[in-house]
Amino acid sequence: MNLTLAGIKETNAWEKHGIRLPKYDVEAMISKTKANPTWVHFGAGNIFRIFLGGVAEDLLEAGFMETGITCVETFDEQIIDDIYAPFDNLVLSILLKADGQTDKRVLASLAEGIKADKARLAEIFRNPSLQMASFTITEKGYALKDANGDFFPWISGEVAGGPAAAMSAMGIATASIYERYLAGGYPVAMVSMDNCAHNGAILKGAVTTMAEQWLALGFVEAGFLDYLNDESKVTFPWSMIDKITPRPAESIAAELAELGIADMAPVTTEKRTFIAPFVNAEVPQYLVVEDKFPNGRPAFEKIGAGVYLTDQETVNKVEQMKVTTCLNPLHTALAVYGCVLGYTLIADQMKDEQLKNLVLQIGPVEGMPVVTDPGILSPDEFVDEVINVRLPNPFMPDAPQRIATDTSQKVGIRFGETIKAYVAKDGDAKKLQAIPLALAGWCRYLLAVDDDAQPFELSDDPMLAELTALVAGIKVGEPASYTGQLKPLLSNANVFGVDLYEAGLGELVEAMFVELIAGPGAVRATLVKYVG
Repeated sequence: MNLTLAGIKETNAWEKHGIRLPKYDVEAMISKTKANPTWVHFGAGNIFRIFLGGVAEDLLEAGFMETGITCVETFDEQIIDDIYAPFDNLVLSILLKADGQTDKRVLASLAEGIKADKARLAEIFRNPSLQMASFTITEKGYALKDANGDFFPWISGEVAGGPAAAMSAMGIATASIYERYLAGGYPVAMVSMDNCAHNGAILKGAVTTMAEQWLALGFVEAGFLDYLNDESKVTFPWSMIDKITPRPAESIAAELAELGIADMAPVTTEKRTFIAPFVNAEVPQYLVVEDKFPNGRPAFEKIGAGVYLTDQETVNKVEQMKVTTCLNPLHTALAVYGCVLGYTLIADQMKDEQLKNLVLQIGPVEGMPVVTDPGILSPDEFVDEVINVRLPNPFMPDAPQRIATDTSQKVGIRFGETIKAYVAKDGDAKKLQAIPLALAGWCRYLLAVDDDAQPFELSDDPMLAELTALVAGIKVGEPASYTGQLKPLLSNANVFGVDLYEAGLGELVEAMFVELIAGPGAVRATLVKYVG
């Protein structure tokens, strides 16, 4: 059994194993997509493949869409070579239920997979048929500047070189939409689907910043800025996406191989992306999108796939509920403490009394008082599902090491927004205890030494060299080795979204950190003290 367009024509073999196949003419859909694309997506990773790819698959099967998605990868182009092209852009979706059962389905909706091919992107963006460009490029994909407010070196190169020099996701997106402006100023929606507070505004800010720089250097016309700011032409809808999508599990790869499906083994790219021809993920999923599409959109309302269309205010409330309280901060807290305590599965951490208490304190206790009920989803029901169903799912191979990736880009969103809400309400955030403990845990994690004083490997982070240099002289078992090294970090509002000292938390985080480095076992002892 081969996961290719030719291979899935051997329907009996797939159906014998209960694997659903596309029920429409895949080749015709691909041809229509290439000729008249309606949906292009930047970021060819797993949550896109299984969630948005699954949504598009539902729409195609129901006859509500005739074209699929053009997938663009600007960061790790090896994904296209190793995972898209050999499998004709097909995806094997594996949904992991809490009872151990799986739903298996071949998705064909990812009609075209390309690298940062500017010529092809220019064709796509010049086509009047294009309705939306969406993004799942992670929080760091939108960043143009470092913690000091200076353009990153590669962004400086793109600024100086104009659209022709664009290499980053934001540079290429801006260059592509400039092509659309030049072609006739056709309307389009630019939709961030990443876990960023106010993600639509962040995307618009990055694109317009790049455009302003190019305008100042004479690379683009002045009318381009007017086009970007005209909501009858270009919109940047806000959204909230939620589906826990761990790295591909070796056990799933082995099961698929045993069924007779060829070449299912995961690969690790040169940029350390661990990815497979299949995607395993949980069943629950939520996508809440501001309904602002000037050139039309897919008929999301026609399917029951967890997609909600609403207004910006409601998206903001749902996003705040999920990203700052009900899921993402819980994930980050579990990630940093899980690495230090030697865990390799999030589900196992939820059996740990102190760690479960920690997430109960961060979410329902400390976060919930500043969450506004969005109306379309209940915060209490949402966080209950997260803590009691989703995170403890024993069949979800999700690792704290994966969640710990890029934490420096996440803490300001996942914890900073709640801290700022307390400051706005009370003048400071001194009522908080579990959130400072999570932040102290991240600082302790940066020492790359576990609670038994054994070294471990830190997950990737764009600030990793800077952060590890900051804590280099701090030793576990030597509390006196801490002499205030964290102060520049804890006062950095670019990292946390707020100066933690001005919020009344800096000293507390420092004190907790000193307790966490007291010696072997100090991490566990500190958790027992504060949440045990």
